[in-house]
Amino acid sequence: MLRLERVSSGYGASLVLREVSLEVKRGEIVALIGANGAGKSTLLNTVMGLVRCWGGSIQLEGAEIAGLATQAIVRRGLAQVPERRQLFGTMSVEENLRLGAYSSPRDVLARLEEQFALFPILAERRRQPAQTLSGGEQQMLAIARAAMSRPRLLLLDEPSLGLAPLLVERVMAEIRRLRAAGGTVLVVEQNARAALVAADRGYVIEHGRVTHAGDAAALLADPAVQNAYLGGEGASTGAMEARLRQRRASILGR
Repeated sequence: MLRLERVSSGYGASLVLREVSLEVKRGEIVALIGANGAGKSTLLNTVMGLVRCWGGSIQLEGAEIAGLATQAIVRRGLAQVPERRQLFGTMSVEENLRLGAYSSPRDVLARLEEQFALFPILAERRRQPAQTLSGGEQQMLAIARAAMSRPRLLLLDEPSLGLAPLLVERVMAEIRRLRAAGGTVLVVEQNARAALVAADRGYVIEHGRVTHAGDAAALLADPAVQNAYLGGEGASTGAMEARLRQRRASILGR
């Protein structure tokens, strides 16, 4: 669905992304992990046209989108949940959701019901100002607002930021439910463990370059990834894969 080939970008004269290549297939969750300043958010913003692509190719379902305006990219089926959510705090939950459908305002009521079905807590809070929600509820609202445009691909920037561990698990479970409902997700995370547990595949980015790529379970078991991002926890591949399956089942309540 999404393919980046040797993409470079940055700010001013500063190069941040250095010939990054990755892909997201339809119906999967892909995690992009790395430290602060590694280029994760820059990658999402480059895909969305918020940061100019200096070189390389960005294709959505085979069509080149590098160089398009952000509005045009949204209309082609991409939506982004920005870092720190950026909700309209004094507006209600429902008003925030309605704004998410601005690029395609038809069938708004049906779209609202879709999101309330996916996130029942938002239906209960639909008249509340967004700023009165808990951190986890605000993150769900930010995801639901982006989903109101019915994107074919959803980009999430640090959805666990500032959340307690239990809320992180809840948000990651909601991301997997989005995928189960037919969505495709690229999630950028500093919380490597949470992201890889929720994902099907993953990439590691360091200093603007992709250094590791593979199945989520394989990355969880990779000693280099463990030492750099998982606290140096050692485990055999089989044991780590078993823990991954147990963790996913626990998050989904199965």
